[in-house]
Amino acid sequence: MSQLAPVSTHDLDLAQINAELGRDAQALVNWAVGLAQPTIVTTNFRPFEAVILHMVTRARPDVPVVWMDNGYNTEATYQFADAVTKQLGLNLKIYLPLRSRAHREAVEGATPALDDPRHAAFTEEVKLEPFARALRETAPKVWFTALRATDTAVRAQMDPVSINPDGLIKVAPLLHWSSKELYEYCEKHGLPNNFDYVDPTKGEDNRECGLHLTH
Repeated sequence: MSQLAPVSTHDLDLAQINAELGRDAQALVNWAVGLAQPTIVTTNFRPFEAVILHMVTRARPDVPVVWMDNGYNTEATYQFADAVTKQLGLNLKIYLPLRSRAHREAVEGATPALDDPRHAAFTEEVKLEPFARALRETAPKVWFTALRATDTAVRAQMDPVSINPDGLIKVAPLLHWSSKELYEYCEKHGLPNNFDYVDPTKGEDNRECGLHLTH
């Protein structure tokens, strides 16, 4: 893949791509895969994550699936991760914090509250640094994410295809999907789901974790 011709982001007509494909998730996935560039899809195995994983691996079965496992996931989330990985044959790449949860908590105690000055450092350690490491090691040009406009105010302003600060082509095929549409897709394709999910870096459902502000 390192010998592929680079895609010039200046050559992409984002307005046209978003207008034509922004509401057709699988077509958008197929377009992005068709760029034939190093690609990743990130996941946190939250509710409905099987949808993006199914769509992308259907177009490209060997795509690296990057998971920043913060060490604070529920038992159900770990079980879901294993079930989806097995069912879809995911090429899963797990990125862990440099310290284990046990190590961090032994030294610094429990997860800091959102209003604790240490919370930013916690987020950096368990999510942002592992993702930066993943980007260095996988060196993608295209990044699939399951962002949805209903998640946060920041995401509501995003387009399905954008160029992020790293120069990556960031593709969010499910940006405009409702929970009902995601549920029906899972039912149609016999995909497992997980509703017992917690993200300690967000704390609140409608709060941005920082990863999509930075990247």
